[in-house]
Amino acid sequence: FMSMETSSLIDHAPVGIDPYVPRIEFRNVSHAYGQRVILDRLSFTVASGEMKVMLGASGSGKSTVLKLVLGLLRPDGGEIFIDGEEITSLPEAELNHIRLKIGMVFQTGALFDSLSVYNNVAYRMREQGMSEQEIEQRVIRKLKFVGLEEAADQLPAELSGGMKRRVAIARAVVDDPDIALFDEPTAGLDPPMARTIYELALKLRDIRGVSSIWVTHRLEDIRFLSSRFIASAPGGGKRIAAENDQLCLINTKFLMLHDGQAIFDGPDEQLWQSTNPILRRFLTDEDELAISE
Repeated sequence: FMSMETSSLIDHAPVGIDPYVPRIEFRNVSHAYGQRVILDRLSFTVASGEMKVMLGASGSGKSTVLKLVLGLLRPDGGEIFIDGEEITSLPEAELNHIRLKIGMVFQTGALFDSLSVYNNVAYRMREQGMSEQEIEQRVIRKLKFVGLEEAADQLPAELSGGMKRRVAIARAVVDDPDIALFDEPTAGLDPPMARTIYELALKLRDIRGVSSIWVTHRLEDIRFLSSRFIASAPGGGKRIAAENDQLCLINTKFLMLHDGQAIFDGPDEQLWQSTNPILRRFLTDEDELAISE
């Protein structure tokens, strides 16, 4: 079963994209830094409208996966597909149309210190040569989406850590990409601010049908993202609802990396019931998670 409020993955598929073709696919991808093997014939997919929460200890290859998706690294072996297009053999000049489909949210926010919030969000569109009128409309809309329209003229130094992450999300999705990559987006945030970031991610997943990879060490990320969804509210609004025994969300899966391979890939119901000792330790040893962060 699934929530009636969270449409099927097929319903969320962007126009012109075959909903049965994964948005992201790794086929036997390997990568090493010198003699150190980071990924060893890794295979997984991210479906249209699906969030893939990627877990693993430090050094397990999570950030490497994100760089490979963006084409910032080339794998030593295997194939990577974005919307069915194999990208590992594309020359650098031809990767731009792939990167335009992807929004990236860095752990630190990675904002330009000398630019205002507005200009940080507008930066990517100016690089693409959009008109200032269109840029203004999109920036204002996305700042409203993250609840920061009043902070448009502020500099990053004037913002809290959570506000910087929200600006980073606005910048990542300002041109409505079909894929979003989140690199530890809640690391170092207090629970209320982390919840704000979760809710923004749920809106992208459940309302816009954005496919995403969410990298995390945090158990709270896992619990929230696997048990909450956007539901209809009275008056046509939206609310955060909790999954219960009658519902099973199909648009969120978990991928656990260890020694360069996927030792788990599936829904949270199977995640919590897994008897794999490495996965059990990861899910129960919160002190270890804190050290890894």
